[in-house]
Amino acid sequence: MIGRRKPALGAAPLDGVDVVLADLDGVVYAGPGAIPHAVESLNRAAREGRRLGYITNNASRTDAAVAAHLTELGLTVRPDEVVTSPQAAMRLLRGIVPPPATILVVGGEGLVVEVEKAGYTVTRSADDAPAAVVQGFAPEVGWMQLAEAAYALQTPEDEGGIPWIATNTDWTIPQARGVAPGNGTLVSAVHTAVGRLATVAGKPETPIFTEAVARFGADSPLFIGDRLDTDIQGASRAGIPSALVLTGIDRPKHLLAAPPDARPEFIVSDLRELFEPYPETLVRGERTTVGRSVVEIDGPDLRIVDEGDRQIDLVRAATAAVWSSGRAIFGFRVPERLYADPFWRV
Repeated sequence: MIGRRKPALGAAPLDGVDVVLADLDGVVYAGPGAIPHAVESLNRAAREGRRLGYITNNASRTDAAVAAHLTELGLTVRPDEVVTSPQAAMRLLRGIVPPPATILVVGGEGLVVEVEKAGYTVTRSADDAPAAVVQGFAPEVGWMQLAEAAYALQTPEDEGGIPWIATNTDWTIPQARGVAPGNGTLVSAVHTAVGRLATVAGKPETPIFTEAVARFGADSPLFIGDRLDTDIQGASRAGIPSALVLTGIDRPKHLLAAPPDARPEFIVSDLRELFEPYPETLVRGERTTVGRSVVEIDGPDLRIVDEGDRQIDLVRAATAAVWSSGRAIFGFRVPERLYADPFWRV
């Protein structure tokens, strides 16, 4: 456990950080293309002496393929600088089923390669008496693969059935054309068929963060993500400070409703703001100020006292007001201006 740090007054989010751990989908790229300002900002972080690591729940590609994609976008990335959910799944699997057991794989090349590298034999059929099922996202996963998983998982584990590990359970995945169903929907399909729950290796569970911190020898990391329920909650569980960037899945309205275990230390509209002094949050009674933006709690109303000159500061002030109140968002009347969303998104 690293230990989450309180942002220092006037410091930028990257001040004092030795390793930047970045999610990929919705943070660095959306589909094949880079997200605006992401590559330049990460290259700047590297030039200033910080190590960069990339953590992805997407199990469809190998670490080498991801590194090649990032390099094409203008970053300099080695395969061992990419931590994938299949690698985290193998960390879990080795503690349950030793190689060279036969494993039924539901997923694509990214998962198959890691299973084979770990010393296991890959099968696609429940008829081969697999010792476990490992499931990850790939665009080509269809009914036949999901059905084979269901056949293999008919017996509950506590009644002698085999283990089931999911690389991740993200409900959605950002793509160039928009938001598409993620691995969580495919895992849910198998769950619906067999009535069992998978053990999850990727975010928001800690194995993938444990792997990353150990691999990079991080003493003071910062994790950057675009999802509260996987990225930020996972970093929180692992004791790693986090920044939510508004270029992917979750939006200002989601921040207002974030539960206590999924609240980032920093909120940025794009990665350039990681280098800017982070404005102090002042909570005085029912009034919260961030920069020039001021909001106030007035009974059931969350009111704007002063919009200020930056929408991101208004979002920061509104979220801080709700979070410090100890009340759930559904207990407030919130003006639409507080969750206006002019930020770039997939």
